[in-house]
Amino acid sequence: MSRTGVLSGIVLAGVLTVAGRGLVAQQPAATGPNVAGIEKVKDNLYMVTGGGGNTAVFLTANGVVLVDTKLANWGQAIMDKVKTVTDKPVTHIINTHTHGDHVGSNEYFPASVEIVAHANVSTSMAKMPAFADGAKKHAFPDRTYTDRMTVLSGNDAIDLYHFGPAHTNGDTFVVFRNLRVMHSGDAFSAKGTPLIDVNNGGTGVAYPDTLAKVIAGVKNVDTVIPGHSTVMTWADFAEFGDFTRAFLTSVQTAKKAGKTADQAAAELALPDKFKAYVMTRAKDNVATIYKQLP
Repeated sequence: MSRTGVLSGIVLAGVLTVAGRGLVAQQPAATGPNVAGIEKVKDNLYMVTGGGGNTAVFLTANGVVLVDTKLANWGQAIMDKVKTVTDKPVTHIINTHTHGDHVGSNEYFPASVEIVAHANVSTSMAKMPAFADGAKKHAFPDRTYTDRMTVLSGNDAIDLYHFGPAHTNGDTFVVFRNLRVMHSGDAFSAKGTPLIDVNNGGTGVAYPDTLAKVIAGVKNVDTVIPGHSTVMTWADFAEFGDFTRAFLTSVQTAKKAGKTADQAAAELALPDKFKAYVMTRAKDNVATIYKQLP
């Protein structure tokens, strides 16, 4: 799909909906100098921090693959860190979902860089005023998929999976096959209540089922790059899946008992193993689930 073709679907720039704002899912916009950090995850794979979502930097035989590009105006900061580990050019960008802290610096990179994402990311980006300017058409995905896609081949193979809605309706799980590493985007951002972006197809009801499908469907991964946290293990990811299930079950039980959403939030019954989880969005998530339950 050409970037020109994708642009044809852009809605009028004046549409100002929550979906159109391209939610910055986990962090506020940065202020001051753009200072990024970089750490090695495994051989040929690095994580650039700061400025929004974690950016994966994968060094391939022919160039660099980036996963997510942070907030707008962070492209140079990303490249400054990339240049500390390689002088190869960026050839591909993979976006895990549509939010502005993950696609915001797509436009920094030249049109020769191929952008890959789930099909719903293109649809959601078309609603975002930040990308309504025709001069930014090269920031849109060039290639999209619906269920599964493999980018590159051999030792450089990267498998992309979509198992259904969770954080949004366009979440991609990016698996660096030979390295046994997965970038989860904000479907697993950190150990805590996730953002459920209803306006971009997110759902608290389907969230646990989607993560269960990931756990059953993705094999041979031992390391996970979350959307906004430190590098974690596959066991951490599986535990997060259990957390979303326990959270949903508690809310369902409360609703069946005739309790209000506020009561359900106040009386959340979760196993002790989740006591260290950050519960900032608990009340919002309960309210969302109440609306989505039959």
